[in-house]
Amino acid sequence: MTSVRSAPAPVAKAPAPSGSGSLTPTQRRLGRDWRLAALFLTPTAVLVGALVLVPIARSIITSTTERHGPDSVFVGLDNYTSLVGDEQFRTGVMNSFVFTAYAEIFKVVLGLSAALLLHHRRRGRAVLAGLLLLPWVVPTVVTAFSWRSLLDPIFGSVNLLLTESGIGPLLADLHLVDSWPAGWLSDPSLAMPSVIMVNVWKGVPFFTIAFLAGLKSIPADRYEAATVDGASAWQRFVHVTLPGLRHVITVTVTLSSIWTFNNFDLIWLLTQGGPGDATAPYVLVAYSKAILQLQYGAGAAVTLVMLPVIAALVFFLVRLLRRDADTEPHRPPTAARKALPWVVTAVVTGLLAWASPHIFWKAAVILGVILLIAAAIGRTVSALQTWGRRRASTVVSRLGSALALAGLLFFVLAPLYWIVVTAFKSEGQIVMRTDDLWPTPWTLQQFTDLFATKPFGRWYLNTLLVSVASTVVALVCAALAGYALARLRFRGAQSFTVTVLLTYVMPGALLFIPLYQLLIGVRLTDSLWSLVVTYPTFTLPFATWLLTGYFASIPVELEEAALVDGCTRIQALRRVVLPLARPGLLAVAMFTLTNAWNEFLFAFVFITKDEYKTLPVGMQSMIVGDVVPQGQLAVASLLVSVPVVVMYAFGQRFLTEGLTAGAVKG
Repeated sequence: MTSVRSAPAPVAKAPAPSGSGSLTPTQRRLGRDWRLAALFLTPTAVLVGALVLVPIARSIITSTTERHGPDSVFVGLDNYTSLVGDEQFRTGVMNSFVFTAYAEIFKVVLGLSAALLLHHRRRGRAVLAGLLLLPWVVPTVVTAFSWRSLLDPIFGSVNLLLTESGIGPLLADLHLVDSWPAGWLSDPSLAMPSVIMVNVWKGVPFFTIAFLAGLKSIPADRYEAATVDGASAWQRFVHVTLPGLRHVITVTVTLSSIWTFNNFDLIWLLTQGGPGDATAPYVLVAYSKAILQLQYGAGAAVTLVMLPVIAALVFFLVRLLRRDADTEPHRPPTAARKALPWVVTAVVTGLLAWASPHIFWKAAVILGVILLIAAAIGRTVSALQTWGRRRASTVVSRLGSALALAGLLFFVLAPLYWIVVTAFKSEGQIVMRTDDLWPTPWTLQQFTDLFATKPFGRWYLNTLLVSVASTVVALVCAALAGYALARLRFRGAQSFTVTVLLTYVMPGALLFIPLYQLLIGVRLTDSLWSLVVTYPTFTLPFATWLLTGYFASIPVELEEAALVDGCTRIQALRRVVLPLARPGLLAVAMFTLTNAWNEFLFAFVFITKDEYKTLPVGMQSMIVGDVVPQGQLAVASLLVSVPVVVMYAFGQRFLTEGLTAGAVKG
């Protein structure tokens, strides 16, 4: 996972120890600190260049070849032209668009609602934020397993609860589902909405944390001035909160759209693209062509033909960040710029209505209900305040907030509760569906069976070794590079920062094919080294970017004082800057460790032997055909999630501080 940054951190202008006249010609041309900058940036530049830039270039070359037996033959643009008539590819692109658009809409609505509810809450905010963070913390394989089991049409609890409450038959009567009981993941009309729902469940915490950090950065005097001017709660939200969050919302949605558009692991673990190709994204099409059919050129063409879409999003993001970083006053927005968001919204809405009419009206109904309830509560509170009944308005406001939080917590915690209780059931209780919500008696049978029949301990050790090693590499390299970009004066600092941004948002879907070929060439597949070497592709750029912002937020005067007292630049970094940057370093360590702990795509492609599998891939291999060992998978999910949850529970304060200082404030 990742974070929301407002801008590439500005390069701090520390005063030179001597006048500009004492600079050598090389220093005048390359910058005063170019030697130290080159030393600090070399590890990051080598890793990023070797693991991201070179593989992308190699992928472009591969896309012009076709495999004939053991040989690769140059075919020019044939792989690209063949995609025009490829029905599977067209379906994959459409699925990726539909999946991304709906997921982002609901993540923004629910994430903003959760952030506002938590921001205005004085008591228990830290506990509630920690609980809402759980879906983001738990590994994707745990997310997929829990929801796959809950949505099972026969053994799942969702159909059972909806039937007993009468909601399920009502959904059928309203034609929100075609029949009851519903086959959530097996019905072509319900599979995509179900996968979108799970992605929203997984992604809402990230949006909530980002929006919370953004809300903290909005000056309180703006709300006070609006209140003095007689603005209602809705007017303060429209004219103060939304403008204050505009940048955070834009960056968050853009980054999340890139990740969601290139999602592979969640969809593969839930449906493997089925039923048929109903949920297959373009990434799965690339995987099928390159890895299953061994047509690397065709698979590379599938990923590269989508590169313009990603490049457009990245270009928009870079422009946004650079404009925000500009210290010059902005020109007043033109009429065209004001209309652009509305035009984009209208275009996206029209495309969604055309591409997925069976989902569009259902999503509109759900969003409409959510917005109507929120508007009704807001109107009621405003009316009571206008009539002078402030106590009644407070009661209604608190009651509405409590009900909204309760519904949100139920949505967030129900799958996790199901994992816990299933882990302590006997096999008989699971099969016979007795004591579904509370095991009677509680037993450790599933724990014993897991360790007796599966190499789970080996998978656990592999994941721990790979995660710690890749986190250490990312943290050391990112600390040096982030400090250089934030403090040192050298030519090319801005270009290097933009390059880090570009590699940061490059999807794993674009890299796994050339990296797989590279690992085969050096005989590193089916080894833990293949993961240690490749995981920096998604951990190092993020860590560098966040630490650049955090180092820039530390007052430069403290470092200058150390330099005046006789410290070298490296001594000032070690004795002054790094201790002050501890929250940022801990936030980066938590993010990178979590990403490595949860990673599925690279481990799934690069590792096939049981003794080298990591936990996500090992757990996925426990499902053989239609045989799903629910009890053992629940135990595995619990044991996989506990270390990460404990880490975030103790480090939540550093996480929020790191996001606020190094991300939103930039």
